[in-house]
Amino acid sequence: MKISVCVDAVYAGEDIKAAIDDVLANGLDTIEFWGWEDKDIQALEEYQKEKGFRVAAFCTKFISLTDPGLRDDYVKGLEETLKIAERLNCRCLITQTGADTGAERKIQRESLIQGLKACAPLLERQGVTLVVEPLNVRVDHPGYFLSESGEAAEIIKEVGSPNVKMLFDIYHQQITEGDLIRRLREYLPYTGHFHAAGNPGRHELYQSEINYPYVFQMIGREAYDGYIGLEYFPEDAPGAGFAYAKKVAECKA
Repeated sequence: MKISVCVDAVYAGEDIKAAIDDVLANGLDTIEFWGWEDKDIQALEEYQKEKGFRVAAFCTKFISLTDPGLRDDYVKGLEETLKIAERLNCRCLITQTGADTGAERKIQRESLIQGLKACAPLLERQGVTLVVEPLNVRVDHPGYFLSESGEAAEIIKEVGSPNVKMLFDIYHQQITEGDLIRRLREYLPYTGHFHAAGNPGRHELYQSEINYPYVFQMIGREAYDGYIGLEYFPEDAPGAGFAYAKKVAECKA
């Protein structure tokens, strides 16, 4: 299984080039990050050509999909983000849904579905997958609209595009609903990317109630060929967490 490192989390507040250098020095070759608007894309593009690292994923502009009045802004933001993805040879973009607006849930859900449908032709034309991320509302993201993986899968089904899938964040879904293995198996056809972190605390995978060796083994058995992004805030030197994640991904832990 392939591992990417979310540099905005693991190296929070550090220079991105220094973060990339450390990732490479620790035997990994793929990064991801959150927003692109605060990045020097020209410099990142040039550094990618120099160092040869991959960019597995990054986020679209943070514009709500639950508010139909913002749909045109969201699509415009996606068009801008797709241009950045092309420059960085990235084939996966992450989107949040936005906050619960207070409107009826079915109205917000329909806005989300129609917004994603509007994005599908753009994604299909460029060969990029947009992954919709449920987040836990109990600990980290109160007020967020989408938290359950089952509802996310139903939304993906309704959108009906191979280029719109779910980001299954193992940390968030452990907090929200647990029952990870059954859900991973059931929703893998609708999953385009994974995130992983220890729970509680959102630290390294070896500091966790989650049995990551078994979880990764199950994902591997289902023939998933995408990336698992390490999105946590380390308590130890980054290399320690990476070494463990690599062993787990190789089913050696």
